Amino acid sequence: MKDAHDGPILEIDELSISFFTRLREIPAVMDFSVRVMPGEAVGLVGESGCGKSTVALGVMQDLGKNGRIVGGSIKFKGQDLNTMSQDELREIRGSQIAMIYQEPMASLNPAMKIGKQLMEVPMIHADVSQKEAYDRALQVVTDVKLPDPKRILDSYPHQLSGGQQQRIVIAMALMAEPSLLILDEPTTALDVTVEAAVVELVKELGQKYGTSMLFISHNLGLVLETCDRICVMYSGEAVETGDIEDVFDQMRHPYTQALFRSIPLPGADKNARPLVAIPGNFPLPHERPPGCNFGPRCDYFEEGRCDAVERVPMETVPGDERHRSRCLRFKEIDWDAPPLNVSTKEKSEPGRVVLKMDELKKYYEVAANALFGGSGAKKVVKANETLSFEARESETLAIVGESGCGKSTFAKVLMGLETATDGAIVLDNREIQDIPIEARDTKTVADVQMVFQNPFDTLNPSMSVGRQIMRALEIFGEGKDDAERREKMLRLLDLVKLPREFADRMPRQLSGGQKQRVGIARAFAGGARIVVADEPVSALDVSVQAAVTDLLMEIQREQKTTLLFISHDLSIVRYLSDRVMVMYLGHVVELGTTEQVFAPPYHPYTEALLSAVPIADTHVEKKHIVLEGDIPSAMNPPSGCPFQTRCSWKQKVPGNLCETEVPPVRIMADGHQIKCHLADAEFDNMEPVIKIAAE
Repeated sequence: MKDAHDGPILEIDELSISFFTRLREIPAVMDFSVRVMPGEAVGLVGESGCGKSTVALGVMQDLGKNGRIVGGSIKFKGQDLNTMSQDELREIRGSQIAMIYQEPMASLNPAMKIGKQLMEVPMIHADVSQKEAYDRALQVVTDVKLPDPKRILDSYPHQLSGGQQQRIVIAMALMAEPSLLILDEPTTALDVTVEAAVVELVKELGQKYGTSMLFISHNLGLVLETCDRICVMYSGEAVETGDIEDVFDQMRHPYTQALFRSIPLPGADKNARPLVAIPGNFPLPHERPPGCNFGPRCDYFEEGRCDAVERVPMETVPGDERHRSRCLRFKEIDWDAPPLNVSTKEKSEPGRVVLKMDELKKYYEVAANALFGGSGAKKVVKANETLSFEARESETLAIVGESGCGKSTFAKVLMGLETATDGAIVLDNREIQDIPIEARDTKTVADVQMVFQNPFDTLNPSMSVGRQIMRALEIFGEGKDDAERREKMLRLLDLVKLPREFADRMPRQLSGGQKQRVGIARAFAGGARIVVADEPVSALDVSVQAAVTDLLMEIQREQKTTLLFISHDLSIVRYLSDRVMVMYLGHVVELGTTEQVFAPPYHPYTEALLSAVPIADTHVEKKHIVLEGDIPSAMNPPSGCPFQTRCSWKQKVPGNLCETEVPPVRIMADGHQIKCHLADAEFDNMEPVIKIAAE
């Protein structure tokens, strides 16, 4: 441990932060307390808008001109940060308190080489020589496990992948060996395998440097894997704090319980044990209800009691000094009772095949030096390599893999935004792989629709919600006139469970989850039979995710839609899908039912993907596999098996078969396909990645 300080590194006591507009004071954080001890990692969790990042900016004393601390204190190693001068704060920021943001490029200068950016930190804060700064930069880049550190120091940020950029930002934060590291959603934009490696790295470095951490996240699984203690926030307040095991296994606040019920843990099943979405919406800061902020959405709300107090106090849970809850009723609630109003659903049986892909290939030709505006030799990017699968009526087929594996390219070819290089796409006995969208008839366009990842980008900001849905109906030739289309539009709003008065609202007046519902309503306007959902919930809060996935399932049951669900989140895939297709570098490396893909034998890549998924359950034991290196470029793929450069099983295959030959597709039991050179005996001896320990 490098800290002589034996009290809390960070002590936030009854902190209140407000933002001031011309009209009013908006309280963003109220009566918030948390402590971080030396060498400890504390997780701060909650939905968007709950005040997590505001707390972090308060610690950094960086609230902008409208933000102000209006109550309480923030002490760093016993010193009150609120009373420090700008010079004293500048001395502490970067050298003793460092912050890692969600978007790595926001912290990097695009016009400066990585080495120079890293060397600046100790040269400014610790007044060291250039040689010493370079040596330290080299050491830290080695610590964050980047290949060929000298080449990395000589690179510009744009020459690195997202995962590498995030590691550089972590390296930069560690250059001055800070006592406190604040991580604000540091892995949200990263692939699940890269996320696993970055989280592993943060834990290792925390131990090596003795750094205390405040880890801000909405991902409860990540917090479980990285933190010692947790603080759950809702609408500007801490509602439950305690050790990880206490809060995860013996939660004592209705909001914490509701969060856990809305995420797909092992054992959740879309028919037998569906997720429970939190009813209602998150309150805006200036529209908070009287009494308990969570009251209007709480299953245990008691009128005349929960809304009759001015502030609900934080109380200690009996028998556990470190566990506290902000709930008037937590001692009288039966926390082991099953959730109310959960209706199990009939499992819908898949019908006939509606979509068939046969040996589909999509190649792009690019100039070898196209990045720099030159011409010259052509290179081929093999985005999709012999894709074959079938999708049935009422079936959910999940397509999983890291960025760059070809998931979205295949979706573009299916939609007609690109045409295929080779192979066939058969929709109802018609081949559509060569027909671009502008040449497709109205019925084909209406039949195959897409729900995109980011609902903000797909809505016209200057057109009301109702108008946008009616425009889609008009394009699909639905309804004789505007009156008929308006009636159908209102029924579509009913279908996606939005109030009919939302028809007159503008997109800016809607939350992210509500915008995504409008996107779904528009996709179903022409009675879509195949819906490609491209990461449709990854931009949404966990509680909203549950509502949107539940909605997609309900519409699918009613309309017998085929859902192609593109995702990198294997927890949600396990919950939603009937079959799973795993892609790597344009190849389908595994294809089978959800049960087959989530149990051994696995393709080595599927095994690594499963190990990387953070699961918010203390009873889950996971095999630990961290993939080394980044995905190779599709412009320059490795010879032989596409996965061989990162595969931990490669040495079990005799000779150099993995490096010279593309593996054949092996059919395991009941049509389960795996593209791999491993011998049958190796597959037979594979162990499960995820085990649930007995309680």
